[in-house]
Formats: sequence, C-alpha cells, structure tokens
Amino acid sequence: MPDLSLNVDSEQAGRRLDQFLAAAMPEVSRARVQELISAHQILVDGKPAKPSRRLRGGERIEVLAPAPRPPLRATAEDIPLDVVYEDDDLAVINKPAGMMVHAGAGASDAARNRGTLVNALLHRFGALSGVGGQTRPGIVHRLDRNTSGLLVVAKNDRAHRRLAEQFARRQVRKTYLALAHGWLPRDQGTIESSISRDRLRRTRMTTRRSGGRAALSHYRVLERIESRFGKFSLLQVEIETGRTHQIRVHLASLGHPVVGDTLYGAPRACVSKQVNAQLTLPRNFLHAAAIEFDQPLTGQPLVLERPLPPELQDFLRQLKQGGV
Repeated sequence: MPDLSLNVDSEQAGRRLDQFLAAAMPEVSRARVQELISAHQILVDGKPAKPSRRLRGGERIEVLAPAPRPPLRATAEDIPLDVVYEDDDLAVINKPAGMMVHAGAGASDAARNRGTLVNALLHRFGALSGVGGQTRPGIVHRLDRNTSGLLVVAKNDRAHRRLAEQFARRQVRKTYLALAHGWLPRDQGTIESSISRDRLRRTRMTTRRSGGRAALSHYRVLERIESRFGKFSLLQVEIETGRTHQIRVHLASLGHPVVGDTLYGAPRACVSKQVNAQLTLPRNFLHAAAIEFDQPLTGQPLVLERPLPPELQDFLRQLKQGGV
C-alpha cells in the first residue's frame, strides 16, 4: 500500500513532477522529494518518473515511502575515542578524519544515524548538554568530516552556553595545520574574504559572492616543500571565525587548495612524471592541532595540542622522499 496517493487535476498540467510534489507536500523538503524520486519511491500511474517529467493532468501519483523522514536521533555506540582532556563540565576529543560529528542526510537511517562522534560521546559519557537538541548533544562547534583534530564537547547546559559565548566573542584560539598545493607568495598573511553558499553547487562555499558572512584566517608558512610531485606549503592557520569550510575555501580562493580537497579544486592525486608515480590522500590534509580557551565555570586557561595523525605524517614523509 502506498503511504500517500495524489491525483493531478487539469490545473496542474504542464507542471514538473518535483514542483507539484513540493507544493502538494509543504511539510516535506525539496531535497527529500528529490531523494524519494531518485529512489523510485514515487510512481506516476504505476511507474517511476524523472523529477523533470511534465504532468498532463489526470495522473495518479503514489508515494511509497514515508514522505517526511523519521526524526534523527543520536544513539549511543561503542566507538573508541581519543579523549585529550576531561573534567566535570567538558571534554576535548581528538576526532579522526572520516567521522561525522553528528547525524546528517544520507541514503538510509543507518547511514544517517550511526558511526557519528555524538554517538560515541553518548556511549562514553552517558549524558551531554541538551542545548544542541537531540541530534547534536554536547556539540559546541564542529569539524568537517574529513578534517581531524581537537573538538570541545559540553557535558552540561551551563558549560555549553558559556563555551558558546567564548566562541561568539572570538576568545577561543584555534590553530590548524594544513598542506596546500603550491608556494604561497608570502610567508604569512591574513585572508578576510567573506564566505557564502555557492549558488550552483550547494555542497560548496565561495568567496565570490557579495553579502557573505565575515571570515578571518591568519596563515604562516612553516615549510616550503619542493618535490618530484610538485611544490607544497605546510601552513599553520589560525581562524578567528568558524565559517563552514573556512580554511578550505580561503586557501582555494588564493589558488592554493588543501591537498586532498577535491571539492575545492585539489587534484585527486599528486603525480610525478619524473618517477612515474603518484600519491593519493583519501582525506583533506587539514588538522585542528591546538585549541586554547578558558574552562567555562572555573576560568582556568586550557591549552591543548595534538600532532598530525599517522596518515598525514606518512603522506608528508612520502612527499619528501621524492624531494629534489
């Protein structure tokens, strides 16, 4: 039995299928409509159809799966965690690359709800602050899925709100290590380009639109690497703001994308024609290496660090072995 049946009247003739469904089911997001169509969970007169199909009027549309997704809810999972610091109010975790911080859109409930940092935190600590809601308990700030490093987690609401105030007032010092393609023209500099959502590719951010959110990144070149795989800059980057993909989009805007970051223009492999070899990195070469902030209730200064993870250290070693 279909979850929902709709009849197309003559007034809807000429309208696209996805537009008709979005209007007929206002409680359902357009992304969810596209997802249902792609999964063949919407039939027009008993057959799957494309989102762009033009309706004639008189068709019967069947929605086979529940239109609104079931609510996302974090669930405890026994996943190992690298806990760098912990007290009664907070914890600082060294997140590995490849782990999502909290549940997000995915192909199935399992993909959306399992394997996240939040789930691991619930298993480890039991209770976390509820300020972020059911899907983001304890999460004060985030790291991209393919970025590793230090992340602050609040155990109670009072600590969460005070930590959030420190972030909002730019009182938290966040330092990253990044490997960028090419040699930056200056040994240090500041990038102040505002950041907004890319209109054409919604998974990307951009500095090319006006009216974006202010973003401030300071970089310093730690090492210039010249190898058979090309030139690279090992950077220390401090950010005063925490915009989505901030370091990645800022460096890409200079023409020096982060190694491994194919979303922002990095090649899928570093190729050496001299030795007929290539190096690949299945993640971004971006690591949140240090964070400094005050314990939210006692005011004690906390300074925490973690070195590059083994896979990034190994990539650097292989890169330099091909040095000239």
